[in-house]
Amino acid sequence: MSVLVVLPVVMSLAGAAGVLLLGHWAVAQRALSIVVHVVVLGCAVALLVVVDTVGPQVVPLGGWAPPVGIALVADRLAALLLVVSMTVLLAVLLYAIAQSRTDLEGGFPASVFHPAYLVLTAGVCLAFLSGDLFTLFVGFEMVLTASYVLVTIGGTPERLRAGTTYVVVSLTGSILFLTTVALIYAATGTVNLADLAMRLGELEPGLRITFALLLLVVFAIKAAVVPLHAWLPDSYPAAPSPITAVFAGLLTKIGVYAMIRTQTLLFPDGAAAGVLLVLAAATMLIGLLGAIAQSDLNRMLSFVLVGHIGYMLFGLGVFTVAGVAGAIFYTVHHIVATTALFLASGLVERRTGTVDIERLGGLVKAIPLVGLLFAIPAASLSGLPPLPGFLAKLALLQAAVSEGGAVTLTVAAITLLASVLTLVAMAKVWTTAFWGRPVSAQPDRDPHAAAPRDADPQDAVLVGTKQRAPRSMTAPAGALVAVGLGIVVLAGPLQAMTERAATDLLQPESYVQVVLDAR
Repeated sequence: MSVLVVLPVVMSLAGAAGVLLLGHWAVAQRALSIVVHVVVLGCAVALLVVVDTVGPQVVPLGGWAPPVGIALVADRLAALLLVVSMTVLLAVLLYAIAQSRTDLEGGFPASVFHPAYLVLTAGVCLAFLSGDLFTLFVGFEMVLTASYVLVTIGGTPERLRAGTTYVVVSLTGSILFLTTVALIYAATGTVNLADLAMRLGELEPGLRITFALLLLVVFAIKAAVVPLHAWLPDSYPAAPSPITAVFAGLLTKIGVYAMIRTQTLLFPDGAAAGVLLVLAAATMLIGLLGAIAQSDLNRMLSFVLVGHIGYMLFGLGVFTVAGVAGAIFYTVHHIVATTALFLASGLVERRTGTVDIERLGGLVKAIPLVGLLFAIPAASLSGLPPLPGFLAKLALLQAAVSEGGAVTLTVAAITLLASVLTLVAMAKVWTTAFWGRPVSAQPDRDPHAAAPRDADPQDAVLVGTKQRAPRSMTAPAGALVAVGLGIVVLAGPLQAMTERAATDLLQPESYVQVVLDAR
């Protein structure tokens, strides 16, 4: 079964090389890219079944056994997030291909998009399967290198400006990450996560807490945790719509995954739990208050994304099996719901030529299917029952009540307020852009002026080219919404799996033994 651990990374990199060799044969490139993602998704599903029934799978690379050599490790957490991530990556790929048969917005060649996208996929897989800090760093850098290309694809001034911000922040985080890895290696003589789980306990308490906080800061930059979040709303909305969707759904969650992995495995005493609770409260409030103030749909969704990272930090900060399980459940739900929302936003932009909420109106009549695709994940993020967002938030609140600390209960109350703020932000979009009166499409008309009484709902969307989205674009977005609804149906088994994953994380002895015994 060890081949299942290696295949996601190897297949993705081989696919990237393959599409490069295919040059400008766009049809062959698209076909190969789709086949690779389907195969990797199948491997991820099989791997999840194996680790859930047999236990963690370890593959030493290069003939060197851990902790000396590099090892890829798959446990329940890594395999579950790998399945969800590959589902999202495949859906976004199909959406992007449908959006343009030869170029991805702005005339950029598909021969650039597909290799970069496959390298991004390989980086995501490597980050989840890494068994040591340096390989985790390499996974992050693969993702970031590909994302530098994807975020600026098309070469417009706005995208280049956003890309510059993204590159500067990402490189700063990478330098800090590499410096932290070097300091940990100097203090312990290893970067293997299983080996570190034993050796960090031998250090002075002050040094251990310092390392815990350094890693927390590194991954907080990647996850856009307040106050290290300002780069995200300025970077993501400028990218092409499918790229924005996959960035919003996945990139910040890799940072969240790294937090969960390192804080539970390396610091099982919860050294940074109190800091996590404070950051969770600040992230929820500042992110969602910022969302309400936005008039650009993608910027609003970007601030909502930031705010909801706080829920995942909250579950980790509770630092119990129920809390960590709630954080994992919420991460799974959020990856799917956020990606679906940004894809729906892309469909709105394609139909209207704008994402300015104040310039939209009557969309529920003009494009009712897109309205439905937006409404369901928006309601889920708002925590409306019986959607998965409600179930995930309920799990987090139950964990907080069981833990019972004053700080924990205070942050739990803030999560309820954050749900209300999310609902306010989503209701603003729905009542203005979808239910609101259409705004005249005449270019010389003040977009903030009242709409004429006889405005046709179809005219609400004459701001841009008025292209109707083909079914091949709508279908991937609909598929992700269906996956989100499927989480409700499978909530029991999924919650049981997240609890098993959380138990493994907070009782890491078996993980450590399996990795260090690998030959």
